[in-house]
Amino acid sequence: MKALVISGGGSKGAFAGGVAQYLIESEGKDYDMFLGTSTGSLLIPHLAANDIGKLYNIFTNVNQHTIFSVNPFNVRKKGDREFVSINFLSTLMQFIKRRRTFGESNALRRNIKRNLTLEEYEKIKATKDDVIVTVTNLSKNRVEYKSIKECSYDEFCDWIWISCNYIPFMSLATRNGHEYADGGLGSVVPIREAILRGATEVDAIILESEHMEYNKVLGKNPFSLMINLFGHLLDQVERGDIIMGKQAAVNKDVKLNLYYTPTKLTENSLIFNKKLMMKWWAEGHAYAEWRFHEFKSNELRDVE
Repeated sequence: MKALVISGGGSKGAFAGGVAQYLIESEGKDYDMFLGTSTGSLLIPHLAANDIGKLYNIFTNVNQHTIFSVNPFNVRKKGDREFVSINFLSTLMQFIKRRRTFGESNALRRNIKRNLTLEEYEKIKATKDDVIVTVTNLSKNRVEYKSIKECSYDEFCDWIWISCNYIPFMSLATRNGHEYADGGLGSVVPIREAILRGATEVDAIILESEHMEYNKVLGKNPFSLMINLFGHLLDQVERGDIIMGKQAAVNKDVKLNLYYTPTKLTENSLIFNKKLMMKWWAEGHAYAEWRFHEFKSNELRDVE
């Protein structure tokens, strides 16, 4: 059973889209199972439905307005770089309303239901073994994996949305008496889960450079510094996921192919810039071609 796993990574999901497009369209990869976290959960239903053209149009047109109903950010541009600072007015209103998050992402929830139709949901259930999104149950302090096979259409759209809710900047959701948030808080790259569910070959797209050796530019205000801090913590979760995934692959004799980003794409993946995302999609497609043939060359050398 072949599985495609896509990590969290915000706007960097455009790079994953390019990688997946090459593997599916150019190399004819026919995946049985799809697993995603955060931005990965946005991508996998459309990949499972094999509508990559639609996915490209949706993802490269994502912006702050399609995500936030209450936007806690101001995005400022200085030269070729974009920076995030706090939107004091919207944040103050959240405090006045006694909300527990700086922003709200109900616009993203509406956008998911608008773009993933009931017909596509039914097609995926009929043609694929499974599509699974990762969420974090904060009430139970555990990671949960929500399968399309176990959810109604409305429930599945909600779990995709919840998987993307990067708190405290986006909505905190309550379901079945429990509070849920971004799956990346517990599992950024669910490789091990794919193997536990029976995958014998896994292609994992990791939206971070392999060695992650670079100096981060820390925020100049408490708000942007908090974003940097959360990013650092998610990097540690991601490292653990990759180590456990590799160990599980060795123990179960699973073929595991890892597709990293070759460079650091952005300092802040919460900034959605159409021009950059189109560029990253093309870079992901080109990188996947190179990486795929590198895997093939290594296999041939091992046979010899």
